[in-house]
Amino acid sequence: MASVVGITPAMKSRKHAQTRPSPVPVALVLVDVLTTFQFPDGEEILQGALRIRDALVKLKARTRESGIPVLYVNDNFGDWRSEKEILMGRCLEAKGREFVRPIMPDSEDYFVLKPMHSAFYMTPLEVLLRHLQVETLILTGLTSASCLTVTAHDANMRGFDIYIPPDCSCARNAEEHQQALGQLEATAGANLTPSTSLKLPNIIRRTRISQQVRMARSTGGNS
Repeated sequence: MASVVGITPAMKSRKHAQTRPSPVPVALVLVDVLTTFQFPDGEEILQGALRIRDALVKLKARTRESGIPVLYVNDNFGDWRSEKEILMGRCLEAKGREFVRPIMPDSEDYFVLKPMHSAFYMTPLEVLLRHLQVETLILTGLTSASCLTVTAHDANMRGFDIYIPPDCSCARNAEEHQQALGQLEATAGANLTPSTSLKLPNIIRRTRISQQVRMARSTGGNS
């Protein structure tokens, strides 16, 4: 006779801690900001990262005030048994800690590990965004010419609206950064408004209107 396993307090707490839809349909996504910079061109990228650090910190604070969820999507560096706390510890001990420390995730943030360049490839990111009912992404992080580029194209193919503030991402140098952003604006429909000029309430309002229009069309088509 098979034994019956009762519901433990831990199981109950997990049930009640389930993620609910976001109050706003916009999300801030930070890509690969937790890093040791111990890779080819790491020193050049670190210098660029230090220049965008303060803008990232301020943008995250503004999104938090607006009720916008914050999602960290980070490389697992090939370590499939890694955890967020272990990764953060490594980064705080490495040469990039001056960049990493001010933008560390906290208990209110979401955290997703990725195995490759794109934040979407082989990750639960899309499932999480759909569950949160998010339709607009503010993409930031490292680097504009690599992981942000493939992430933006994957987001565009999935129907998300995209903002990429130029002052919240970087590449190996300014020229490479500008070229990458220009391509994303032209081919992925990215909005390149600087973070200091982003009107978050307007972005939220436009996204909500878009949601309402789409729902009305869907309801009308099914009637």
